[in-house]
Amino acid sequence: MDNKDRNILAILQRQGRIAISELAAKLNMSDTPCLRRVRKLEQSGVISGYAAQIDPKEVGLNVVVYAFVRLKENSDQHAILFEESMENLEQVMECSVVTGAHDYLLKIVASDLLSYESFVKKSLGSLNCIAGIESTVVLKQNFSRNTLPLQPV
Repeated sequence: MDNKDRNILAILQRQGRIAISELAAKLNMSDTPCLRRVRKLEQSGVISGYAAQIDPKEVGLNVVVYAFVRLKENSDQHAILFEESMENLEQVMECSVVTGAHDYLLKIVASDLLSYESFVKKSLGSLNCIAGIESTVVLKQNFSRNTLPLQPV
C-alpha cells in the first residue's frame, strides 16, 4: 500500500459516496487508475464495506452501555457459545476479548435503562456460560470517531 492508496482510504472513510471522478480529481489522478486502486482495495479486504452513519439518538437509542462480562470458565466451548450469541444480538454493537478481571467488553445500545435491564435479564442472563456482568452507563459521549488515522508513510 502506497501513499496514493492511503489518501484514497482517508477520503473514502469520510466521503464513502464520493464519485470516482471527484475522488480522482482530489488525488490528481485520472478516473480509470483511481477506480482500479479502489477495486483493488475492496478485493483485498482493506475496504470491508460502505455504510451510512446513523445517529443513535435520532432513532430512539438513547442509552449506551459498556458491559464487562466474565465467563464461568475459560474454555473454547464457552467462548464460542458466547461469541456466537453476541453476534445474534442486534443491541450488541461491539464485542471484544479483553485482558484483566473480565473476559469480554460489550458495547450495547438501548432505548432506555428499562430496556437495557430487560436485555440483560432476557438475553445475557439466559446464557449459562456467563458468570458475571458489570455495566457502565455512558452519561455523555463527548465524541466518537469512525475514521482511522491514516497518514502517508
